[in-house]
Amino acid sequence: MIGGGFQNIFRIQELKKRIIFTCLLLIVYRIGVHVPIPGVDSIALAAFFARAKGTLLGLFDMFSGGALEKLSVFALGIMPYISASIILQLLTVTIPHLERLSKEGEQGRKKITQYTRYGTVVLSIIQGLGISIGLESMVAPGGAHVVINPGWAFRLLTVITLTSGTAFIMWLGEQITERGIGNGISLIIFSGIIARMPTAIANTFNLVSTGEMNIFIVLILIIGMVGVIGVIIFVEQAQRRIPVQYAKRVVGRRMYGGQNTHLPLKINTSGVIPPIFASSIIMFPATAASFIKIGWVQSIAAAIAPGKPVYELLYIAFIVFFCYFYTAVTFNPVDVAENMKKHGGFIPGIRPSKPTADYIDKVLTRITLGGAIYVSAVCVLPSILMTQFKVPFYFGGTALLIVVGVAIDTISQMESHMLTRNYDGFLKKGSIRGRRR
Repeated sequence: MIGGGFQNIFRIQELKKRIIFTCLLLIVYRIGVHVPIPGVDSIALAAFFARAKGTLLGLFDMFSGGALEKLSVFALGIMPYISASIILQLLTVTIPHLERLSKEGEQGRKKITQYTRYGTVVLSIIQGLGISIGLESMVAPGGAHVVINPGWAFRLLTVITLTSGTAFIMWLGEQITERGIGNGISLIIFSGIIARMPTAIANTFNLVSTGEMNIFIVLILIIGMVGVIGVIIFVEQAQRRIPVQYAKRVVGRRMYGGQNTHLPLKINTSGVIPPIFASSIIMFPATAASFIKIGWVQSIAAAIAPGKPVYELLYIAFIVFFCYFYTAVTFNPVDVAENMKKHGGFIPGIRPSKPTADYIDKVLTRITLGGAIYVSAVCVLPSILMTQFKVPFYFGGTALLIVVGVAIDTISQMESHMLTRNYDGFLKKGSIRGRRR
């Protein structure tokens, strides 16, 4: 292991400071999750959310780390920022101005980041207003209203509070990315999901102690979870490497190039975006049914409730669709082929330009199918376990993908810092010896 292994992490001062800084900001985030906004009956709200599992509210509450269930200042979580980022990425393909900005380097990326912040605030205002109006119509099973004093005063206060909370979370994420370790936005979602783990474990032990769940089934579930995590780690790091050769070039009296390398294509290029989008679309009728008391709406919501065959089939179909769609948006084989041709690179046996782009697109289409099947299997399995074994399985497929993916990315960044430290040491030694000579 680099630098003597991870046991030497805290011996590297810069890396130690980054880790401590990241942990402190995550603690600030978790404290904010428990700060409620005024004007809400917390007991009635908890009773309402007890029956909201399996709806879009339950999905958002998972990503907010329980903040939505408590209706805290961070109730919207970081989802508006993620939605704004995805919208900007999609618009980059269709709007020439944004496409030019994406190719202008650091300045262009800063401009797009600024647009993302504006979009986050707009989406937060819209979602905050929708939540405030929805809260006024919520009634707990006992008949108690969730909002104590409904009206525009409550709505404006809720919108301002929730929008400010999301903006603060966005700032925390950016600070973690710049001055901490790992991707700040991903780590915030990661911490929210992990924070619910003790509750899930406690509920499982309660079911075992009361005899509602067999200890043998719990052992099988633990073994299955370990196996699924192993599969996720393997697939997330898996690549299809296309061999690439660079022709030799003579510049002056020197010869450059002539090296062999490869083009790495990830099996799961789209990451966790497909299950997030698929869950949001499919769970919308169930969420609408909780507010709209119409017979046919209730029937549709019941037919596509989590655990039903129709729900699972639609879920898989949407995951496959978004896997291909998002991969097509983020990876352009034509640009890759042109860049290879510009630098004298080629795939052995494949002509440059269009034939190269067609070959890359063909390979990418095939491995994306494998990635879509993998994501679908991971996301559907927890739903089956919850339906068949009545397990309080808080770590569903999407959450499990996020947790493992963020952990892998954070560990990789730690290794990069340790590797950079080693190289810096070698360079310093080399420069000192050079000066002495």
